[in-house]
Amino acid sequence: MIRVFVYGTLKRGQPNHHLIDNVANGKALFIGEGKTVVKYPLIIASRCNIPFLLPVEGTGENINGEVYEVDEDMLKCLDICEDYPNLYDRRPIKVVVNNAISVECICYFLIMFKSNLLDLPFIDNYYSEGPHDKPYLPELDEEYDDYSEVQEIL
Repeated sequence: MIRVFVYGTLKRGQPNHHLIDNVANGKALFIGEGKTVVKYPLIIASRCNIPFLLPVEGTGENINGEVYEVDEDMLKCLDICEDYPNLYDRRPIKVVVNNAISVECICYFLIMFKSNLLDLPFIDNYYSEGPHDKPYLPELDEEYDDYSEVQEIL
């Protein structure tokens, strides 16, 4: 089993969590609420309002999310959802789980992005219907498979 930290649309109650809940995709065991030990910039961008975690250590916020232990099948499903390794990279990070212990998890980070994304507001806890007024728009996300519009901001 592999520990994964999710911070966006894959969290419980968020638009893509059904992928983790679906046992046909593999096994996923919820370990607990987590918070990154290191600060990172978490932004919302693109016409779909996608949450992106940028690999800039020490900038931004300690990110709130969830930790899961997943099997290889679920990891492959998550890789497809995150368009790994084309759009996102998987990197090991330290996460404090349930305000108690620090564990190593893999986390998906946006790769090859334009520096102006760092000018966008940083958030520490993503909810699609959060106060940022930028709900995730999955219907727009499904309109294109090549992420050409996302690539324009990278």
